This record gives sequence, C-alpha cells and structure tokens, in this order.
Amino acid sequence: MKKQEGKTSILVVDDSPETIELIARNLESLGYEIYSASNVQSALKLLLTIKVNLVISDLKMPGESGIELVRHVNENYKGVGTLVITGFPSIQGAIESIKVGAEEYLVKPFTDEELFKAVERALARSSKHKRESGGNTPLDFGIIGNSEGMQKVYKTISKAMNTNATVLINGESGTGKELVARALHYGSNASAAPFVPVNCGGIPDSLLESELFGYVKGAFTGATETRAGFFQTADGGTIFLDEISNTSLAMQAKLLRVLQEKEFYMVGSKKPISVNIRIVAATNVDLMQLVKKGLFREDLYYRLNIITIDLPPLRERDDDITLLLDFFLKKYVRELGKGQMNFSKKALKALHEYSWPGNVRELQNLVHRLIIMADDDTIDTPDLPESFRFSATRTRGLNRKLAEVEKDYITDVLAANQNNISQAALVLGIDRKTLREKLKKHSG
Repeated sequence: MKKQEGKTSILVVDDSPETIELIARNLESLGYEIYSASNVQSALKLLLTIKVNLVISDLKMPGESGIELVRHVNENYKGVGTLVITGFPSIQGAIESIKVGAEEYLVKPFTDEELFKAVERALARSSKHKRESGGNTPLDFGIIGNSEGMQKVYKTISKAMNTNATVLINGESGTGKELVARALHYGSNASAAPFVPVNCGGIPDSLLESELFGYVKGAFTGATETRAGFFQTADGGTIFLDEISNTSLAMQAKLLRVLQEKEFYMVGSKKPISVNIRIVAATNVDLMQLVKKGLFREDLYYRLNIITIDLPPLRERDDDITLLLDFFLKKYVRELGKGQMNFSKKALKALHEYSWPGNVRELQNLVHRLIIMADDDTIDTPDLPESFRFSATRTRGLNRKLAEVEKDYITDVLAANQNNISQAALVLGIDRKTLREKLKKHSG
C-alpha cells in the first residue's frame, strides 16, 4: 500500500480501545495522523479544537450512536469524510449510514487491505466533494447571512485568513465572534494545527495566567505536576481570546509580551518558551473607551487591532433574518424528528420587527424552543414569547423619546435572557449596578 504523502488527519471513534489501537497502528504505518475518542461527546469536543480529513466511527456505542456523529460531521464540517464500522452488520444500518452522509461502511472483522481501501475511497470522495463545491464558504464555518454588513465581514475574512496578522473581532454577544475566528483559522494554511478558544471572561483573573501559560510543578499550592497552558496547546495554530476586555492590566502586559516577543513564561519558571501562534481576540465592548478610562493598555489595543472585523448586530441584518429562521427551522426539525414546519406570515412579521438584543444566538435558541413546544406544523404569533408579541406592535418611529427607546431595549434584553440581571448587563455592555439603576429609573 502506498505511503501517505503530506499530513492527512483521521479521527477514530470507538468504545473499544483494542479497535482504536488496531486501526491507529495500521493507518499510522502509512503516514496518517491519528486522533481518537471513546464516545461521540468526546469526539465532538475534539473536533472543536482539531482539523481532520476523515472521521472513522463505530456504529453502536454507549450514548449517542455513530449515526448521530456522522450526521453532525456531514452538517457542520464540509469536506470531512466519514467511514462507519460495525460488528453488527445489517442492511438497515448501511442504508441509514449512507443516508446521513457516510462515504463508506465497513464490517468487522476486516482485513488491513479492506481498511486501507475504505479509507482511500472515503478520502477521495470527500476531497472530490470539496473541490466541486469550490472550497470553503462562510457556511462551511457555520456563518449564515447575505446582507451587506455580512458581505463586508466575508471580504475581510478572505483577506485576513492567510496572513499571520492579529485580528480583533468587535461585536455584541451572540453575533458569532467565535465562528469568525474559526473561519479565519480553518480557512488558513494553518488549518491542520490546533484552534484553541479561551473565554477570558469565564476564568477568574487569579487563574487566567496559569490557564494561558501553564505552570511548573511546585509553582503554587496544588501544583503537583507541570501542566501546559493554552498557548502551548495552540502552538503552530490559533488562540482565540474571547472577552479580552475582562483581562487585568497585569495580564494585558503579559499578553503584550507574547505578541511582541513570541514567547512567555510558565508560572513558576524562569525559562522562556517560544511559540509560533496567531492571536485572534474578540470583545463586545469598545476597547478604546476602556483605554481612555485607563482600564485597557493602549499599546496592547494597537497590537491587537491590526485587522478589525466588525460584526453587525442582527437588528441591522433584516435581510438575513428569514435566512437564519429557515436554516435553524430545518436543523431542529431534522434533529427532533418532526415533520415539515413553517412560520405564519404574522409570526414572521413579529420576528422581523423584534430588536434581537441577543442576536443570532437568541434567534437560534428561540427556534429550537418553538419547535420543541409546537402543537402543530405552523408556528403562529401566539406561540411566540410575550416580549416578541409586544415587539410586533410597539411603535418604532423616529418620534420616540430616548428614554422610551432605552426602556424598551432593556425590556427586550431582560426577556431574552430570562430576566437574568448579570447576563442582561453583559449583553448591554454595562455593569449590574448601572442596569439596576436604569430599571429603577424606568419603573418610576
């Protein structure tokens, strides 16, 4: 069998360690790079951080089946081949596997030659499909929208993806900043290297340094072993620093050093570690305003802001709302096993007139909930949450007072976030104390 030239990555998913070892040993002998997972959930998490060319999955596993994994890969990772293996062959299993997108179906026990040929066929078919589709498109990375604002985003992504320049993504919560970061990485020449997302706002500042840069054994109480950080994990690829505005000035100084020197220190170590890494950062607040307040380093801001991508909020993308609704409707109808469903004209009107404070994430969650709760095949205005129904009849002309507009917007945000003050404040870009003061003012 011909040795594999270049770096082709394969993810093997099976609850049997013996099967994984057998497949890995045989395919590694031909030069393939092998990753493995013991179940579907582990595989899904792995696929978020690595780029593979083929997924080989057992059909029957505890929890979700290989069918579910094949369906997910087929819907979310264009150009990635899938090969199903099983020890319980059946015509129905083969038909179902092919129906959801598997390129190949292999029955255990199989010979080495049968495995090699099945892998080659699956890779050839997936590569042909990718060539015929014209390569990567925004939809390959989960980005949906044809509006003028999104066309500008796509144009910037295409120009930036094959450079190593730092990118700053600006956008409200729920606009899809991580999807853009993934598009930049997986559309680049470094797509085979790791993509590591880090939510800086979700990690306490006291722990962020050790999470980002790692630590050596004995660096602090509890450091019983040396552990690599996110920057080492992402070496050769991309690290995505979401909510960069939440970092302290001390941490910002350390991030600046990585950008300038391409090196950092593990916590407790005096030996610098060099990395070849691209940094993509994102924020839902105006960093320049934080600079003026002394809360964000100006030198770091300009280092991050070499290329800027401004994601428009959904309220400025009215042309995309129908497209998004249709996409998520089909997605969840299929996943939940429902029959064909649609929105009534009145419901569509209400959805178009809503201000969408939670942006695309809010729209996606709403559609998911509506399909679960639907009693028939048509979603009508009464099926929508109360805030959407009020939004449909609310006056939106230019003769409204600013206080009225603010009150309505805050009401929408709270409703979209189940009246969670902390989450609503995050979406609004203000602290909880300010939000409570505004609520008190508007209730008077």
